[in-house]
Amino acid sequence: MSIGGRVWQGILLSCAFGIFACGSVLAEEMPAKADAQAGTTAPASGKAADDNWHVNTNVYLWFAGMHGTVGADGFEASVHASASDVLSKFNIGFMDTTEFQKKRFVIPVDIMWVKLSDDKSIPFLPDYSVKAKVTQTIFTPKVGYVLLDHEKLNVQGNVGIRYWHLGTTLELNPQIAGHSLYSPSNWVDVVAGGKFTIPLSPKAYVTILGDAGAGGANLDYQVAGLLSYKIKPKWQLFGGWRYLDVDYQSGGTVNDVAQSGLLLGVTYIFK
Repeated sequence: MSIGGRVWQGILLSCAFGIFACGSVLAEEMPAKADAQAGTTAPASGKAADDNWHVNTNVYLWFAGMHGTVGADGFEASVHASASDVLSKFNIGFMDTTEFQKKRFVIPVDIMWVKLSDDKSIPFLPDYSVKAKVTQTIFTPKVGYVLLDHEKLNVQGNVGIRYWHLGTTLELNPQIAGHSLYSPSNWVDVVAGGKFTIPLSPKAYVTILGDAGAGGANLDYQVAGLLSYKIKPKWQLFGGWRYLDVDYQSGGTVNDVAQSGLLLGVTYIFK
């Protein structure tokens, strides 16, 4: 791992520990408020005060560019693509974060599934082209606890796993003998982090979140900042910036890539 990577890992893990420690101290000094803000992207009015389950789902689009190094079978290549470059190759995808909460216990589950494809002609074979298909799935279930539940600040700590799947398919068009090349990579990282929710008004609030960890990857972390606004009692809009970095190297496969960009979405509060 590079020195820069180790520095980032230390900073993020220290921040995660600080969230737990600071939240525990403040929770003893400040009384819990029934109208605290505790949702994944939505304030959780009264969630810590009753025995009911509360659920909200957040469907979003992440317009992320990427840069880094990818490789397979001993061959590596640098990748640098803007958000517009990635969007032009986008086929289909689904992105959602759903959070379940009962009192101070929370279960956030984030899933992102994206399919990209591109066609490139072969210079020395003008009648043929190569089609590349890339499927990426990132599934992050966690369990957490509301460390501080105050009307001016909500703090959560959480721990969980992040499952990664990357599948690459290369097809020759027109095909010869119907063959294609498929290369999959799957791994799981353990991550820990936290989230701050800061109300700005009865309808608007800021969320700052992050996590870091490792396992199958040498390093895996993300940070995000979001601004949310309530348009109806059960509907909210949110937007912000997200940064996700992973350094995975195993069995000749390299995926040392950072993704970052604008994130826009809508929240629906079930209960």
